[in-house]
This record gives sequence, structure tokens and C-alpha cells, in this order.
Amino acid sequence: MVYEFLATGFEEVEALAPVDILRRGGVEIKTVSVTGDLVVESAHGVGIRADLLFDEADLASADLLMLPGGLPGATNLNDHEGLRRALTEHNARGRRIAAICAAPLVLGGLGLLEGRRATCYPGFEKYMTGATYTAELFTTDGNITTGRGPAAVLPYSYAILEQLAGADTAKAVRDGMIYTQLMEEK
Repeated sequence: MVYEFLATGFEEVEALAPVDILRRGGVEIKTVSVTGDLVVESAHGVGIRADLLFDEADLASADLLMLPGGLPGATNLNDHEGLRRALTEHNARGRRIAAICAAPLVLGGLGLLEGRRATCYPGFEKYMTGATYTAELFTTDGNITTGRGPAAVLPYSYAILEQLAGADTAKAVRDGMIYTQLMEEK
């Protein structure tokens, strides 16, 4: 099970593209509101209905905890003590964590990026305490995958799908979405 956390001001494409891609690959993923309301407003004023409220999620059984970026979404995620605690515990168990765009600031503030390679939206590397900034579209170091921003969401999502469902499944989803052909034509 994957849980993706939504806070007011999240980036729509960074939240919804991973949900779409993981579900296409047969991975169970639930969106989780940290606002206390199932409908969460995105950075661009779009109301998205989450699957669950934070207190309803069984985070101890999660395979992956995922954070979309966007502002003020990432800072709102960072302000949620329950989420911060869950991320720290999840990491201590060696379980997977993913964050894209501005959201790696949450991981950096918790010390989870210390001694790791990571990426984020340009300008947010100063919040990735102890990390080596890669500027890659996505970077996986151990149990943590980080993504650079909205344009990186497809390769970031496919990498996460591969981690959870295997290379063959990820390739089939990439091919079905014409991503492989697009990259070959480039």
C-alpha cells in the first residue's frame, strides 16, 4: 500500500500523475488529506477529494509514503507533526519514501537526507540538510526517491512503479502511455 499526502497548496500534476501511474501498474495507492477535510485545495485552486483522512490511514503497513510538492503544500506538509513522526518511523524501518519538487524540504528538515544523494526544485536544495544535490530529474538513494519538479513527474513515477512492481510492469505502463516512444523520438 502506498499513501500520498495532500495538504492545501499541493501541485496537482505531482500528486495525480503518480496516483495514475501506480494504479495502472496495479499498485494500491490512497491519497490522504492532512487538512481534516477530504476535499483539499491545490496550489491552483482545484479541489481534489482525498481517499482518506490522516487519522484513518494505517501507515505502519505502508510500503511507501509519498509527498507531492507545490507551495504552500510542501510547507503545510512540513507543519503536520503526525506526518513528520510517520516519515521518521517509516525511514527507521527502512521503508520507502518519495518526495518531489519542494517536498524534499520535509525530509531534509527531519535529517532523512543526511549523507544521501537527492534532488528537488531548484532553489530548495538549501533545505536538504546533509544531502548531495544531484539536479537529476529523479534520484533514488537507498529507500528514498526524490524528484525535481513538475516536468520530472513521469520518470519519477515510473521509477517508483519499478521499485514496487518490477521492471516489466513499469515498462508495460511506460509503453502503454507512449512514454517509451516519445523518448525514442526525442
